[in-house]
Amino acid sequence: MKTSRPVRLSLRAWLLIATALLLLVGEVLAAVPAWGGPLKRAELAVRDTLIRLRGVRPPDDRIVIVAIDDFSFNWTGYQWPWPRIYLARIVDRLNEAGARLIGLDVFLFEPGYDEGGDELLSAALSRAPQAVTVMQIFRDPSQNTVTLKLPLPVYRDGLDGYGLTGVELDDDAIGRGLQVHDEYGDKVFYHWAFQAAGLALGAGQPSLTSAGLVFNGETVPLTGGHLLVNFAGPAGTYPTYSAAEVAEGMVDPAVFRDKIVLIGSTTLTLHDLFPTPFSASDPMPGVEIVANAIDTLMSRHFLQAAPPWVNLLIILLMGLLAALIGRIHRPAVTLAVMLGVILAYFALCIFAFARFGWYLPVTGPEAMLLLGVLLPTAEQAVSQELEKRRVRGLFTRFISPEMVDQLLATQDINSLNKRADLTVLFSDIRGFTTLSEKMTPEEVVALLNPYLEAMTGAVYKHGGTIDKYEGDAVIAFFGEPVPYADHALRAVRAALEMQVALSQLNARWQAEGRLEQGLEIGIGINSGDVFVGLLGSAQRINYTVIGDNANLASRLQDQTKIVGWPILVSERTAELVKGEFEVEFAALQAIRGKSQPVRIYKVLGRKGAPPDEQLQALET
Repeated sequence: MKTSRPVRLSLRAWLLIATALLLLVGEVLAAVPAWGGPLKRAELAVRDTLIRLRGVRPPDDRIVIVAIDDFSFNWTGYQWPWPRIYLARIVDRLNEAGARLIGLDVFLFEPGYDEGGDELLSAALSRAPQAVTVMQIFRDPSQNTVTLKLPLPVYRDGLDGYGLTGVELDDDAIGRGLQVHDEYGDKVFYHWAFQAAGLALGAGQPSLTSAGLVFNGETVPLTGGHLLVNFAGPAGTYPTYSAAEVAEGMVDPAVFRDKIVLIGSTTLTLHDLFPTPFSASDPMPGVEIVANAIDTLMSRHFLQAAPPWVNLLIILLMGLLAALIGRIHRPAVTLAVMLGVILAYFALCIFAFARFGWYLPVTGPEAMLLLGVLLPTAEQAVSQELEKRRVRGLFTRFISPEMVDQLLATQDINSLNKRADLTVLFSDIRGFTTLSEKMTPEEVVALLNPYLEAMTGAVYKHGGTIDKYEGDAVIAFFGEPVPYADHALRAVRAALEMQVALSQLNARWQAEGRLEQGLEIGIGINSGDVFVGLLGSAQRINYTVIGDNANLASRLQDQTKIVGWPILVSERTAELVKGEFEVEFAALQAIRGKSQPVRIYKVLGRKGAPPDEQLQALET
């Protein structure tokens, strides 16, 4: 009976899953008002960007603001609160001008300090076709009390409505919406923007149903219980006139005829200014935020954020898309596709907002796509780099680090297995086996390691590859894995340098008293066609050369004992190097494994070199 094998996920898959889970948790926390977090703040910033990209939209020309501003304070000399008589004068000017609705954003919870002022202001408001003002439900957490603050009784009969005031600030202290309703006892109160818009439209008051908030015959989309204000523009978008100028009759009455006129503070001293999506550095007066809210309700240009489940679904879809993009094995194409999808999705979000007022999630999905592609790609890059370092560590045992870097640039290890024309070098220490029998193992190691290091350095210097060490024997080849047309010349140069390096070692060892007589080496070199590549098992592998021409180099090394010369080369190698080196025919010798005798040549030294730099015969 076959047993199912457990599914093992790759590191790339785990990175995708971890990123998705992290963003999903962030989205869930962002949906909880008490939590917020960086993902929510980033999403709010993106929403502000969408509003700014959309730009200023035409404001409702039925809305006008009368500003309690610094000019009015300077003109009248009044301190706040103003005399109710003066507010009554402003309202009367608006009534005379034919204002359709007057909204007074002033607290009328306490009696005015001017005698008879409340009665005059109440009478002025009652003469308006429609008039609304503000109220509050004040909660004191420290005392665990709730206080209802309504306009004084003297005003209530003359008003057509009053409602909640205040702007809801998000975690980043920017006002984007209004509190729609609040409860005191068994009674529900709505924001005064609904009161004003309902009166202007003849729509009546809003109502809470099982489907949500219904106003003017349709369900108003809310986000977190708040009405998202569709701002027409930055501060100053709606026509605004100074209260003092209105009171003094300095403004053309026609600008107020049949208008919704909102009276409220615009001065910094009364602390009724709030940052908005259009500008955090240029705060908007609270009364103008209400003007934007009334405009939103009357025009039905509602803004609506996608519900949390939509955010989660889009993040999961982006995670799937990131996995598909990650299957592209060309980094440049992967990044291009990723950036294209990111831009396309952002363009979709802009269109959805500008056309329908929908806030599609941006931060979470875009982060999922970006991280879902980049993190696995980075992991792949790290893995490739680690693999390159492993291969580099492997090959620096055989060839110089500089050559390893060139080799890795091929990125195709199978290309190393080939037939190639190159030069093979065999070297061996004369009589080392007999010498080592007289030495302790520690003395053998102390002698052999510096020798092999010096020989390897000479091979590396001329671009050679160490095939292997066989005791004191060094086997190397030139021309692969990095091809060199002058591989024979490089091999002979390396052989001469090996002789020089050995002379230096002999001098040091004799000075230290390690050796009475210096070591001698014989080197055989042959050029020809061989197989070169990676041979071995899964546990052990070697980059080596095999073939008849490799064997001939070994046989030539054996002939150095017979001919008595340190460097012998084949006829082919002699032909390739005779332009730079003096070569001399040594013998026509029968070689084991060869059916015909082989012509053997001595390498005497570089052409034109002085006699003291020429090679000398080996001692026999």
